[in-house]
Amino acid sequence: MPYNIRDMSENARQDEERTTLNRANLLGLNYVDTSLLESKPLYKDLLSNEELYRLKVIPLRLEKGTILFGITTTTSQQTMKDLVQRFADYKVDFAIISDTGFRDYMLLYDPPKQVVYQDIEVTSKSQAQINSVSQILEQVKADDMLAYLVTQAHHLNASDIHIETQRDNTRIRFRIDGVLHTVAELPIDKYRVLISAIASAGNVSTSADEAQQGHISQRVTMADNTEVDVNLRIETVPTINGMDVVMRLFNIDRSNYTLDNLGLSANERAVVDDIINKPSGLVLVVGPTGSGKTTTLYSMLNSLVSDERKVITIEDPVEFQFPGITQISVKSSESGNDSSFADKLRAILRLDPDIVMVGEIRDLDTAKTALQAALTGHLVLATFHASSAAASLTRLADIIGENPLFISAIRLIMAQRLIRKLDDKTKQAYQPSQFEINQLTQIVNSLPANVIKPDLTNLALYKPGSSDENPFGYQGQIAIREQMTMTETIRQLLTNQTNISAQSLELAARQDGMINMEQDGIRKVIAGITSYQELFRVIE
Repeated sequence: MPYNIRDMSENARQDEERTTLNRANLLGLNYVDTSLLESKPLYKDLLSNEELYRLKVIPLRLEKGTILFGITTTTSQQTMKDLVQRFADYKVDFAIISDTGFRDYMLLYDPPKQVVYQDIEVTSKSQAQINSVSQILEQVKADDMLAYLVTQAHHLNASDIHIETQRDNTRIRFRIDGVLHTVAELPIDKYRVLISAIASAGNVSTSADEAQQGHISQRVTMADNTEVDVNLRIETVPTINGMDVVMRLFNIDRSNYTLDNLGLSANERAVVDDIINKPSGLVLVVGPTGSGKTTTLYSMLNSLVSDERKVITIEDPVEFQFPGITQISVKSSESGNDSSFADKLRAILRLDPDIVMVGEIRDLDTAKTALQAALTGHLVLATFHASSAAASLTRLADIIGENPLFISAIRLIMAQRLIRKLDDKTKQAYQPSQFEINQLTQIVNSLPANVIKPDLTNLALYKPGSSDENPFGYQGQIAIREQMTMTETIRQLLTNQTNISAQSLELAARQDGMINMEQDGIRKVIAGITSYQELFRVIE
């Protein structure tokens, strides 16, 4: 259906008309409420559409040698004089109309083109499609631009929308299965329209000199009457060309956040179940941004929520809202807020929770408070930025110093990364090269003694294929993980040595049976779940 600007509410329109009437009285001009006109004849021979837009005038009536022009409060005096001279054969009168009345009339004089929302397809960079999507975005209003991008991002299972300013235009990319794909390029003027709508809805400033965070949660009715739920976390940063934005999409279907959906092996699941059902201790999920840490934590929480337990989270910001959980949103101290994570964490511990989730341990105070909570009868779940489980232990030791108490608090450190899964419909078998065989053999032989080693005889690996529906050959993501538990060997290392390295801790953990991320990934490569190239694209 044709694209129409959403009608203002009746009360808002009445308020605007009253304000316009008062303005007309002050100026000593006539006033017309265009919403009350029974008919609106169009006089297209008098002025072109371009002139109507530029001059901000509307011919309301032409009869018996008289022209009545509707003008707005922004129409200039010079424009009125020019119109009187131009139509000297007529008696020219003027009446003030509201801005909304002017826009409504312009929809009659210049009806917008019908917008057809085409589905975006992810292909090896197709300029034709980029142009097509760009044209759709240029035709529609700001709210519809955002809703269309969100709809298509959900359709493609994208995790993020990136809006990136460049010297001559603005690039829009979707992150799909961890990889960015260009979907549109916008001219600067249209970028400003989109960014203003995002800033207004997300409560961020387009002129800020520093990075900002925001959140959008609203329902938008698009031009074709499609209703779209827009639920985004916004991160902005100023660049030399303008404000760049990354919008993280949220899927708040609680049924998706279960331990069954994490792809844990039987042994991994047994370890997690055993530890998170204990009444106290610290469980850390570590990894870089975008590695699925929050999803893993919420899946654990979802399995623990019950009428017998009090569960509280402290997050910056709250990403998913679940019933049965008390969720607290707080800005960290580095955001300039006087109330830090640690302050709020100490406050919520006085509420007698059984389980506490800390969105991220970022500083010494938060780390110490979380560890003290884990030692005093609370199960604490938290994320932490580190490249591996062993590296997170050494970083924690650096943060809190030589404190034997923290060793007693930690129960489990789960490090993870996300890799793309091969599309089973198109993946292609091939014989690995001698280099690949040598590397596979080395990694397989390093597996712990208690793990059954896969047979590499006559091994075939898989690489991505291609189809019209899936030109890249990957579909979805899966986590590769390592789970470090606080064994006696690691306790002794941490207790008896200073400045212990991550390599020494990992070696000790592997001797105690830990499978590291590289080994976990190689098993998935051998099983045909992912490709050799994809694994080593992701891990160091």
